[in-house]
Amino acid sequence: MSSEYAKQLGAKLRAIRTQQGLSLHGVEEKSQGRWKAVVVGSYERGDRAVTVQRLAELADFYGVPVQELLPGTTPGGAAEPPPKLVLDLERLATVPAEKAGPLQRYAATIQSQRGDYNGKVLSIRQDDLRTLAVIYDQSPSVLTEQLISWGVLDADARRAVATHDEG
Repeated sequence: MSSEYAKQLGAKLRAIRTQQGLSLHGVEEKSQGRWKAVVVGSYERGDRAVTVQRLAELADFYGVPVQELLPGTTPGGAAEPPPKLVLDLERLATVPAEKAGPLQRYAATIQSQRGDYNGKVLSIRQDDLRTLAVIYDQSPSVLTEQLISWGVLDADARRAVATHDEG
């Protein structure tokens, strides 16, 4: 593995970890010692080569597809990937069911289909947001604002919706 590729891979690993609000020691704690902070840190710096097997296991631990960790795999070949639509499932659980019921059921269905039960965050696609907008009888941008106000979506989601609405 070239050192430049290892550094790019490491940057992606770090980005996923920090998106999930985990420190290196947090990874070690959450994994009950399976992933040592020093090892994950060396992967992130590009100081240590990661095997395909270990990369697949790390992707599984983070609850993301392996291709999300690979350098040079931006969606649609775009120079800059669109901002992620990441639902905060912990915050969603605190929103009253009469407001969030449809979103909670939709998220549970996606988790079931993906076999993704990390329980903290869930990435959704633009198409999912459009479907949810139909369910809530709102435009995607209005629904995005609602989800941001609930604390379920990060404010960066506005950029994702804005770039999609323009197209």
